[in-house]
Amino acid sequence: MSIDDAFDDLAASLVGFYRTWVIYLGLELGLLERIRRAGAEGVDLATLANDAGCSPAAVRAWALAAHASEIVDLDGAVARLDPDIAVVLLDEQKPDYLGGQFIYSVTASMDHADLARVMRSGAPVGERPPRYHRAIERLTRQDIGVFFEEALGFLPDLVPELMRGGDILDLHCGGGRWLVAMARRFPETRLVGVEPEPDSVARAMRNADAAGLGDRIRIEAREVEAIGYDSAFDLVYFQHALHWLADKPVALAAAYRALRPGGRILVLSWCLPSDPEAYRTAHGELIAGIALDELFQGTPLQTREDTVAAFRGAGLPDPDVIELPSDATLFHLRRPTEA
Repeated sequence: MSIDDAFDDLAASLVGFYRTWVIYLGLELGLLERIRRAGAEGVDLATLANDAGCSPAAVRAWALAAHASEIVDLDGAVARLDPDIAVVLLDEQKPDYLGGQFIYSVTASMDHADLARVMRSGAPVGERPPRYHRAIERLTRQDIGVFFEEALGFLPDLVPELMRGGDILDLHCGGGRWLVAMARRFPETRLVGVEPEPDSVARAMRNADAAGLGDRIRIEAREVEAIGYDSAFDLVYFQHALHWLADKPVALAAAYRALRPGGRILVLSWCLPSDPEAYRTAHGELIAGIALDELFQGTPLQTREDTVAAFRGAGLPDPDVIELPSDATLFHLRRPTEA
C-alpha cells in the first residue's frame, strides 16, 4: 500500500466516524423516520425541525452532513431518503437491519474513556450504565429478524411444533423483545425470560405488558446460571447471550436440564472468525470492533470452536453448527426423546 492509499484508507475511517454520529442522531431524534414518511416529495427542513422539536439551524447542519454522507438527498431545503437506505436503517425486523448497530456503537463508545485503562490493567469495568443495555436491546432487534427469517428456515420441523404450543425459556432475555415476537408469532406458547440486569428486567416487563402479553410472558430477575428448572421447557434460547455468562458450561448444563425429552437448545451468536484472514472482510472488521467493546466489560466474544467447547465442558453432545446467510451462527442441540 502506498502512502497515498494509506492516507485515503485511514481518512475514510475518520469520515466513517462522523457518518456514524449522523446516522445515530437521525435515528434517535426521529429525523430519518420523518423523512421516510414524507415519501418521494420529501420534507422541508423547517418542518422537519419543528416536528422533531429541534433547532432549525442544528437540523440544517445535520442534513448537510447526512447529504455529504449520502444518507439523505438534500435538494435546497428539502430532504429525501432512499427507500433502500430506509430499509437498512429503520426496518427493525429485517436481517439486513443495521440501525441498532449504529445506536449501539455510539452508545457503547460513550464509556470508552476508560478503555485504555482496561487494556493496561486487564481488569474490566463493573456494570455498564442503563443506556448501554437499552442500546443492546435496539441492537438485538436485528437478531430477531435473523431468527425468524433465517434460523427457522434451517429447522423446518420446529415451526409446526411451536404452532401447536409449548413452553419456551429465553436466557439473558434483555428487554424481552424476542419473547414478545415469539408470543405473537406462536400464540399457543407460554414463555419465561430470565434476566439479571435490573433496568432490562423492568423494560422486559413493560414490553410484555404493553404488548398485552403479560399473561403469557413471565420475567424472572436472577442469574442465568442459577435457574433450577427440570424438564419444564420445550425450547431454551440464548440470543447472542452465551458469551455474557461467566460459566458457560454451567449455564448450558442448566439449560439442558430444563428441557423436556425432545426439547431443544438454540444459541444464536455472532462469532469471531476462526481464520485470521476472515477478519479482513466487512463482517470480520465489524465483529472485531465489537469484540474490543466486549473486552471493556469482560464478556469476550467466542469463535464457533469456543462455543462447541462450552457444550463439551457441560458434558453435552456437540451441537449442530449452522452458518446463517447474515454471518450469524446457530447452534442447535436436541435432547433425545425418551423411549
